Amino acid sequence: MAGAVQAGMWGLVAGSALLVGAVAGYGLRIPQKVIATVMAFGAGVLLSAVSFELVGEAYEQAGLMPAAVGTLAGALAYTGGNMWLAGRGARHRKRSGHDRKQAQPSEAQQSGSGLALAFGALLDGVPESAVIGVSLLDGGAVSLVTVAAVFISNVPEGLSSSAGMKKAGRGKAYVFGVWGAIAAAGTLSAVLGYSVVGGFSPAVIAAVTAVAAGAILAMVADTMIPEAFQEAHLAIGLVTVSGFLVSFALSHT
Repeated sequence: MAGAVQAGMWGLVAGSALLVGAVAGYGLRIPQKVIATVMAFGAGVLLSAVSFELVGEAYEQAGLMPAAVGTLAGALAYTGGNMWLAGRGARHRKRSGHDRKQAQPSEAQQSGSGLALAFGALLDGVPESAVIGVSLLDGGAVSLVTVAAVFISNVPEGLSSSAGMKKAGRGKAYVFGVWGAIAAAGTLSAVLGYSVVGGFSPAVIAAVTAVAAGAILAMVADTMIPEAFQEAHLAIGLVTVSGFLVSFALSHT
């Protein structure tokens, strides 16, 4: 029971960054280049965490096959869900709305897009939170690197997406309601990651970790990097590498 509570608390800490980003994105007029730069940094942080904390851990626990199969399964599941949501108005859910061709649609432009955006945010956030709970299974202590990586990356996700929601005409109740619900779902996901997955064999735990890694990696490539590249241009590589190295340093301290 104590482990589940701990998992939930860390999941809530990481998920709260979405609300921090949402408040900043909705309430402040942040230059597009700043949003893109922060998004690039967050993408680098997640790429490092996926490599060293998730896929690397899955490989050490169960070998190449479960790690590879799980990673591919996670990427396939995320891509399938993302394709389904894209047709319902959530394709550009991480976009801040700077480019009108890639802006989030309003409800008047596409009925049901608001609900699709909420499901899209859930699709993006659940794998990240679940691995926080799973990380507690290894020695009884949460992976602070994973928590830090999810927290750091959640700030630009909430920032950019909420700015896009505002430009699409969605009000405070919708924006903060969505991110509050996602933070709560992240808390529950972390608890389930600890409670449910903990009863399985090491090979299954490794595969589940890899599934989350594949989903996160697909999310970074499909939603975070495109928004960052939109404005950061030549600086995108340097900023992303900086985020990668910060996460790498945390995982080796």
